[in-house]
Amino acid sequence: MRRDTAENPPLAAALILAATTFIAGTTLMAKALGTDLLGEPLHPLQISHGRFLFAFMAISTAVLILRPKFTRPHWGYHIGRTSFGWAGVTLMFASVAYIPLADATAITFLNPVFGMLLAIPLLGERVGPWRWGAALIAMTGAMILLRPTPASFQPAALLALGAAAVMGLELIFIKKLAGREAPLQVLWVNNLLGLAIASCAVLPVWQMPSSAQWAALAVLGLLMACAQACFINGMARADASFVAPFSYATLVFAALYDFLGFGAVPDAISVLGACIILAGAAVLAWREGRVRPPAGRAAAAGKEPHRTAASEKDIPATGP
Repeated sequence: MRRDTAENPPLAAALILAATTFIAGTTLMAKALGTDLLGEPLHPLQISHGRFLFAFMAISTAVLILRPKFTRPHWGYHIGRTSFGWAGVTLMFASVAYIPLADATAITFLNPVFGMLLAIPLLGERVGPWRWGAALIAMTGAMILLRPTPASFQPAALLALGAAAVMGLELIFIKKLAGREAPLQVLWVNNLLGLAIASCAVLPVWQMPSSAQWAALAVLGLLMACAQACFINGMARADASFVAPFSYATLVFAALYDFLGFGAVPDAISVLGACIILAGAAVLAWREGRVRPPAGRAAAAGKEPHRTAASEKDIPATGP
């Protein structure tokens, strides 16, 4: 959406909530594909390939129907953003096959912290005590979720932590792209490049999916495309400081889907760690809303859902 989109906070909240249901659905599909639920488990590289393939098809259909005016893309920024985005998505999909969806989702909410830390050397941003405090709170929650004891440590949780770190790098390029190109163009180019990268990466591990797996891959890609569309439209209709809390519902829906699909019930450690991480993210979002001008709210157009940024310059703190 353009910056002149009329403000409509209730609609914005509804759209962001819809985006969270879709993005949580993609993790559910990824878990089903990465386990033996639908047949022989698919490699995470193949799952991320399906995500980009079918999302690109859906977004290309929208482009053909809407026929937006595209400008010349900044290929360097797009390649950087898409490369790290693809890596983050792949690591996320790998993690959900081994740990609860709620745990993996909560850990990836650390990406604003990594984005904040990386913005110091890469963008020359200054970080005040509020940001450092929020980062410390979120990292404390992550350490709880990692369960760093010999008896309870989950190595697969490091995959989700790696996904958050890589997504933090992606945020640097998202910030550089913000406001340069139309949101639909950014999404189309992102998924085009993502499909190209994923197609090359999947060749060594490709296996023919079953009919049920093909259907799940198609649903995964369609859900991601719907999440992106809802997120962009929601961000364009209200300030980021208003919509940010609604994006944290991704964690709730991920836990709900995991319970309905796999019977997984979050334990006390999972609930405690997730709440602490979300508390840190909420503090960061609140602080960004106070120091960042409202005009920057639409700059997040083109940003993939569930990716949280922390910059008072371009992208607001809001939550694949």
